[in-house]
Amino acid sequence: MDQYRAIRLERFAQDFRSATEIIELPFTAPGPGEIAVRNRFCGVNALFDTQLARNDVHYVKVALPSIAGVEAVGVVEAVGEGVTGFAVGDAVATLRFGGGYREANVAPADRFVTVPAATRDYLALASTGVSAFLVLNHAAQLKDGETIAVAAAAGGMGHLIVQLAKLRGCHVIAICGGSGKADFLRSLGADRVIDYRAESVAEVLAAEYRDRLDVAIDTVGADIFEAFADNLAPHGRLVVSGIAAETDHANSTTGAGINLRMYYKAASIRCFMNGLVTELWPEARRQMFALYQSGKIRVTFDSARFHGLASVYDAVERLLSGQSMGKVSVDLSRP
Repeated sequence: MDQYRAIRLERFAQDFRSATEIIELPFTAPGPGEIAVRNRFCGVNALFDTQLARNDVHYVKVALPSIAGVEAVGVVEAVGEGVTGFAVGDAVATLRFGGGYREANVAPADRFVTVPAATRDYLALASTGVSAFLVLNHAAQLKDGETIAVAAAAGGMGHLIVQLAKLRGCHVIAICGGSGKADFLRSLGADRVIDYRAESVAEVLAAEYRDRLDVAIDTVGADIFEAFADNLAPHGRLVVSGIAAETDHANSTTGAGINLRMYYKAASIRCFMNGLVTELWPEARRQMFALYQSGKIRVTFDSARFHGLASVYDAVERLLSGQSMGKVSVDLSRP
């Protein structure tokens, strides 16, 4: 086809669907230094999409109109003059803003990385998997055998963090919402699962893990952040890598007395922003691919399947609903 479709941010609005339109663009030959890629799958990042729609992503300056989406995997169809390291037929992933919600992409070659196959597994490993690896090994500086608590543990990144921590011999406390997710996390080896719909996270941690959390990975904020902060071990590390409960600023953590709670334990709060450690991506990607290929970790995708670019909207809303389990992705081939 000479045309392809993409989702473009046209205006700012309260939700992603209202802020965007599906447009058609020409699938042109690549220029010097560019490659042309036909995308097969894209990953969904609903919280980022929602904040972007509201122009509330402080580290991304959006110039309207802009193609939305971040991550996609596809196959190279043409290579421009002067490009090395890519050939027609190669499987590649793009992990940059503007590369995800589109059926095809013609862009500078340095925006892509080669992957073993154009599958959704490798897309998840190259994107969310890299984040999981770096959250643990760079931000948290996890040590073998430590006790770690993971918020949103059944999600795309959370279920990978659980597996990576278990490979290090850690005691893993996995937090989720719902009995199905709890069963899933037990199947991954989680030592203690806290279903926040059935138990109080704060009460369980205070009763069973008071001052024992060497590492806590928080992607939620608000009450989860407070419960983690209250129960850090001496020299514990609380890593903030998301604020799902605080995107509208209505439930923002006050942090009352946080300095005292940290000081007396010599504990620390750290923040992880994947886009600020791009130099670490290649090695993290290599290690995640190796773990997957050796069968030491597996990638789980949400049971809801999405087919075609237009289904990105339903996929975003599915992820925001809290019902999803595992990584949410979209098959970009036309239905």
